[in-house]
Amino acid sequence: MLTATINKFICKGGEKFIFLLFIICVFLQNQLVAQQPTLITHYMFTNMAINPAFAGNSGGICITGLARQQWIGFKEADGTKTAPQTFLLTADSPIKALHGGIGGSISQDQLGYYKNIGLKVGYAYKMDAGSGDLSFGLQVGFQNGTYDFSKFNPADDGDPLLSNSEKTSDMSFDLSAGLLYKVPEKFYIGLSGENLLQSKSKKIYLQSRRTFYLTGGYQWIIPDHPAFELLPSVLFMYDGAVFQFSATALGMYNNKFYGGLGYRFQDAVSILAGINIKSLRVGVAYDICTSMLRKFNSGGLEILISYCFKIDTDKFRKSYRNTRFL
Repeated sequence: MLTATINKFICKGGEKFIFLLFIICVFLQNQLVAQQPTLITHYMFTNMAINPAFAGNSGGICITGLARQQWIGFKEADGTKTAPQTFLLTADSPIKALHGGIGGSISQDQLGYYKNIGLKVGYAYKMDAGSGDLSFGLQVGFQNGTYDFSKFNPADDGDPLLSNSEKTSDMSFDLSAGLLYKVPEKFYIGLSGENLLQSKSKKIYLQSRRTFYLTGGYQWIIPDHPAFELLPSVLFMYDGAVFQFSATALGMYNNKFYGGLGYRFQDAVSILAGINIKSLRVGVAYDICTSMLRKFNSGGLEILISYCFKIDTDKFRKSYRNTRFL
């Protein structure tokens, strides 16, 4: 019954829904409050990092690497560089025997004297739904957070926490889950949640926040100009207290060159550009800070490299009803 209901909704109004989502995001942006999670401008190409349901949906074995330097030039009074840095590596592949795909990611985030290294591994089950595919994903994750207390300068010399002169780290375990509906070469919409267990790190006094993501993207081929495509995408994020919102519009020519603009609420305006060379994608993004911190940095830089080993997945989906094949 649930599958039939989903199929009926998708077939009748799925393509219009992604445009509605994009419009709602634009009108609601003034209601949002910014936060400082791991911010990625190329979020439309790194969905595997936030939604395990994307595993196996890329049509091949895909590996994506990303390096991000946020707030270039941001320093402490003594000249110590404390700007956020992010390194991310994702990989996924369809697996016929599993009726879906597997995938995962390795990440490193550093903010000041805190560093977090994460490993996620997951599986997604894929099924036909309407004119596209519906996927359900589950992911396990491990995080190792480290504070370097030796670099802090406490205002009170008697502070028992900051009196520690060594690095302190702790490991935690958590779960993520997600849904994805995708019509190839048309649109996708995904809903996911990470840190569902809200694991605590007792040694470094931190607790992961349960965070939910709503993503969507559309591929529109311009009428009478099939070499030109418009690729709008959006991302909503909510951690139980505040929202974050990003919207991006990319234009692509001949499925090879792309460029566009992005906006992240109360944080930055972004310029993106890239090139596709067969199965290789190379992209770069520059963020122009729009918050109060713009006086203390010269923007952010992000570089993305992705490569896909294509697999003919169509043969996995073929079925036969002729009696000779029964």
